Amino acid sequence: MTDGPPTRIAIDHDDYHAEHVGHTADGRQFFLTTPFEPAGDDGGGAEFVALFLFAADGRFVEARIDAFGPRDGMDQVAARETYDARLAELGDVTFARIEVEPFAVERFGTTFGLIPEPPEDEDDGWWVILEPGDYMAFTAPWDSGGYDT
Repeated sequence: MTDGPPTRIAIDHDDYHAEHVGHTADGRQFFLTTPFEPAGDDGGGAEFVALFLFAADGRFVEARIDAFGPRDGMDQVAARETYDARLAELGDVTFARIEVEPFAVERFGTTFGLIPEPPEDEDDGWWVILEPGDYMAFTAPWDSGGYDT
């Protein structure tokens, strides 16, 4: 078991959930992604475009999050255009590994971020989960750059 949550986690660029992670020309780090709230038995759910910005040293700076409602009624063209616009607003970027701090922000009544979760029992370790949607999960060693889905 580890002593506590990490102060930084690494996320390697890949062709899946970490396709758009990297560095801006001015040295900031970024993570552009599409979090979601799963639909429950009563329907609902929600789709989002989220751009998370970090200082060069990995400190969380800002979250720019757009909501598109439930997937079954979502304007997919608008969501794609927003995603592309969020990427374009960064200017020249380099897609590469980032090393950033865990964080949480509230928007639209939902918690977004790379959120530390403590061990469930004494033999477990800490996790950092990308929320909402729980679609990327990081565990020690925190500098590995990989994740579970």
